[in-house]
Amino acid sequence: MKAFYNKNIQATKEELQVLEKNINRNSLMRLALILIGAAILFQTFQMNNIWVLFAAVFTIVLGFAYLVLRQSKLEKLRDVKKAFLRVNENELHVDEHSENMYANGAEFEDGKHAYSSDLDIFGEKSLFLLINRSATVEGTSLLASWLSIPASKSEILARQEASAELSSKREWTQLLQTKLLFNLGQKVNIKTFMTRYMKDESLNFGSSFMRLYVKVAPFLFLAGIFVSLFVTPIWNYLLLLAIVHLIWSMALGGKVSYFSSRIDKIGVTLIAYSDAIRMVEGEKFTTSLNQKLQSELRTGKQENLSLAFRGLGSLVDKLDARNNILVGAVLNMFLLWDFKQVLAIVDWKKNYEGDVLKAFDIISEFEALISLATLKSNFETWATPVILDNPQSDRISALEINHPLINNKIAVANDYSAHDHQLALITGSNMAGKSTFLRTIGINAVLAYAGAVVCAKELALPVYWLVSYMRIKDNLNESTSTFKAELDRMKFILEQLEKDGNTYVLIDEMLRGTNSVDKYLGSKAIIRKILAINGKGMVATHDLQLASLEEEYEGLLKNFHFDIQVKDGEMLFDYKLKNGKCTVFNASLLLKGIGVHVQND
Repeated sequence: MKAFYNKNIQATKEELQVLEKNINRNSLMRLALILIGAAILFQTFQMNNIWVLFAAVFTIVLGFAYLVLRQSKLEKLRDVKKAFLRVNENELHVDEHSENMYANGAEFEDGKHAYSSDLDIFGEKSLFLLINRSATVEGTSLLASWLSIPASKSEILARQEASAELSSKREWTQLLQTKLLFNLGQKVNIKTFMTRYMKDESLNFGSSFMRLYVKVAPFLFLAGIFVSLFVTPIWNYLLLLAIVHLIWSMALGGKVSYFSSRIDKIGVTLIAYSDAIRMVEGEKFTTSLNQKLQSELRTGKQENLSLAFRGLGSLVDKLDARNNILVGAVLNMFLLWDFKQVLAIVDWKKNYEGDVLKAFDIISEFEALISLATLKSNFETWATPVILDNPQSDRISALEINHPLINNKIAVANDYSAHDHQLALITGSNMAGKSTFLRTIGINAVLAYAGAVVCAKELALPVYWLVSYMRIKDNLNESTSTFKAELDRMKFILEQLEKDGNTYVLIDEMLRGTNSVDKYLGSKAIIRKILAINGKGMVATHDLQLASLEEEYEGLLKNFHFDIQVKDGEMLFDYKLKNGKCTVFNASLLLKGIGVHVQND
């Protein structure tokens, strides 16, 4: 994929150079046309021929309008190419520097969540930072919810299929990202705004007479001009009618301004959304979830929603013409322009208010699926997890499982299977890898339950509700000591186990905030309590004495360990999970490294 991104970056930079040259050339052509046109008009005036003068003015204005339009198209294409360049450069930044232009999900951090804080799901150097490719607020929130709450098996399978299909459409997904990139840093939440706008009952305008008259007014002027030219001059009456129109428009200007202020400058955004929606409407999908989402991008009249978005965007842009006082005055005098556009917006709201809001949700779901698809594309060796049916009888098994946030050049993969036990008790030396392994299992389960690929060669697991106990800290604001925080967390875990038999616990060194005797006795009692209520999961500990519980709970609890090798007085970590209890510890060696010698009494 690096080669794919680098190829896109190189090609796009070359295209941008050509575009910049064309834009500069077009600007010079506009300037030249103005100068040459002025000279031609000066010469034409000397000829005293009105038709030649008219033809010259028409040609110059037409040529200038063409160059302005061409400039606009070139600049729009340049902006698209720049966005496409950012999308591709971002992939390299995420891979090389763990920097993502998309949100890292810090706003979703919650220390009281069942697992997100312990497993680094949100924030800096997080799983969300690795995955997220959602530019919209809605897409970001939806992806965060997928990583916060396990989905059902059917939902997981549907997302796996949909994201796999999208990963095979990498060019298409990047173009959709490009279309939506304008949402990054957007201060206006477009869906929230549109929801309020749709539900605002005060946005009613016009009577039956106004509706009829606005349609008739332009034809009255055309008829008056025809009469004045070919029958009898009535220019004074037409001028009077234009003044009446202007006064009428000014009298209702406050009401029109309310409309304009409520949706001002949204037109460009809606047109941009319509481009993204049209991309989804026009793509061919084969998986059920993608087809379902695509089919929902239709109005009640079976029209494409992209046309509805573009229609409102066009109406808003037309209404913005009133912001130019001179242009607005002329348009209102002859066409009652403000009334015409506001009435059209009211009709649009009436026709589409039941359909248009769902488009934002559909686009956000495609963004979340593209995030999963990008992960699959970027890590082609990662596996699609197998979701087992029965959380009570089925067990987790993993082959060459790794932590997705650890550089694969230094990461050490492990195998694990829970087929012969419910609770794994993992003992081991300091820094040997116990905590990392618990997080490895947990974070990959979070990926699996979101519908994503996992950092393993194989992973099979049922849908559990994960609960972790790892980074327990005191809270000065709540006057909570570390030990009190540990008790509160353990109470939460035990209640969750009793309430939901599908709970899976990840506990790292419980009861650290008390003395060693109470720590051992309390930990032993908690493990017994967990097994008594049929609990499943992993417990990592330094208390080697707890390993004796394997004999008491044969078939329910099994010992594993991480250890070290000491060679020539140096510690060598292999970070490999092994069966049985640990027999080699390293605290004395670590203390010796800082000048403290431990002696056996």
